[in-house]
Amino acid sequence: MELRKCPDGGWGWVIVFVSFFTQFLCYGSPLAVGVLYIEWLDAFGEGKGKTAWVGSLASGVGLLASPLCSVCVSSFGARPVTIFSGFLVAGGLMLSSFAPNIYFLLFSYGIVVGLGCGLLYTATVTITCQYFDSRRGLALGLISTGSSVGLFIYAALQKLLIEFYGLDGCLLIVGAVALNILACGSLMRPLQASVSPLPEKVAVENVPEKYSIYTEKEQCPGEDISILEKSRRGEEKRPSTLARGAGPQEEAPRPSPAAGAPARDPETYRQKVAKQTHFCAQLAKRKWQLYRNYCRETAALFRNKVFSSLFIAILLFDIGGFPPSLLMEDVARSSNVKEEDFIMPLISIIGIMTAVGKLLLGILADFKWINTLYLYVVTLITMGLALCAIPFAKSYATLAILSAILGFLTGNWSIFPYVTTKTVGIEKLAHAYGILMFFAGLGNSLGPPIIGWFYDWTQTYDIAFFFSGICVLLGGLILLLAALPPWGACHKQLPKPAPATYLYKVASNV
Repeated sequence: MELRKCPDGGWGWVIVFVSFFTQFLCYGSPLAVGVLYIEWLDAFGEGKGKTAWVGSLASGVGLLASPLCSVCVSSFGARPVTIFSGFLVAGGLMLSSFAPNIYFLLFSYGIVVGLGCGLLYTATVTITCQYFDSRRGLALGLISTGSSVGLFIYAALQKLLIEFYGLDGCLLIVGAVALNILACGSLMRPLQASVSPLPEKVAVENVPEKYSIYTEKEQCPGEDISILEKSRRGEEKRPSTLARGAGPQEEAPRPSPAAGAPARDPETYRQKVAKQTHFCAQLAKRKWQLYRNYCRETAALFRNKVFSSLFIAILLFDIGGFPPSLLMEDVARSSNVKEEDFIMPLISIIGIMTAVGKLLLGILADFKWINTLYLYVVTLITMGLALCAIPFAKSYATLAILSAILGFLTGNWSIFPYVTTKTVGIEKLAHAYGILMFFAGLGNSLGPPIIGWFYDWTQTYDIAFFFSGICVLLGGLILLLAALPPWGACHKQLPKPAPATYLYKVASNV
């Protein structure tokens, strides 16, 4: 069943609207978890490193499970996955209000909510891409700002709810609000199938040439040809036998005209077994070859030194760049900043500036005279310097300025797909982007606990944020050094390699 052509409008704008609110509702609390982080420190009395695992898992599990999320959306569709994930996010938030200890919270908030967010992100991006083609960049840019707006609003909302209803009441209310994801999912109408005849059952010999592993001459081994020819001769005799008045197959065989009937049944059985054995052998060979091709393509990607440097840079960026969105409120409290000085939560500043950064950096990336990879490197180096400046900030004003800078530079997520495409080419984008997102999730999961452990060890955030800034700086410098010498290769599209055909002979034992 084939989907009809992308409408690039119409109901697609409803999809953009509900996808925006889906990301707003699911990512609002996990991204603004820094407000809850302070309350959990006081409620459970655990170390900062262990408590930071909760927020880091909520952001990292979805990226780590991105292959599983893609399979679920491909198998069941965006609407069922969105509705199911809405229950996951809302249920995880409500369960977290009853958490007796930090370990229960790691499961309910970190894993359940994190997995739901990962599924929802994949579903919203997938259905938006199905509805848009020429305006796909605009549509994806609009829905991606939903998470940033959610961070901005939920930071203040959760703080207000905690003051009025306490931590448990806040999580219950936020979980109830997340149930609106179900309404958003119900509006994600899939594209209707184009009017076309039902496809025939795909056999291995009908697989396109680029995936074929047998030539036509070698599709049937010599051992099977004789069986097939015997079967053909038997089929030719069957009509004449029926024409002479032979009864149905269930009737008892007559002694003289149908003397060969009992012999045809074992022959047909052997023919079916031979066909099935041959087909299974072909399928196994093809799957094995696809697996080998995947491994070879992965190895080829890592032989590209710019891609290898990009992989190191994204890992170090998430280890060092993600903790401020989780820990900045606790940094202000550790710096003895008075609560009456807070005009706006620092996490809200990070959220709104992230949305601004995504839009402005995305616009800059569209200019032909701007080198996208160099632009990305500049954001990494500047962020590293800003992180190293956090230990010197002792007032709300300086922390707010640094939060705004960090939030704006975190918007470089919008140009990361551009950088990946320039590095590996459009034909390898999906493969490369999946690998990079896995390591981004790993960095998201490890960054806040490492910073928290540094605080538990030194009782100050100074060394922790120096470490964080050095990580991001190191990633940016490694990427810069790898990109400088062969920079011309990053602009030229590599020619598409001709599809390889692999020939095999399968020996049948039948």
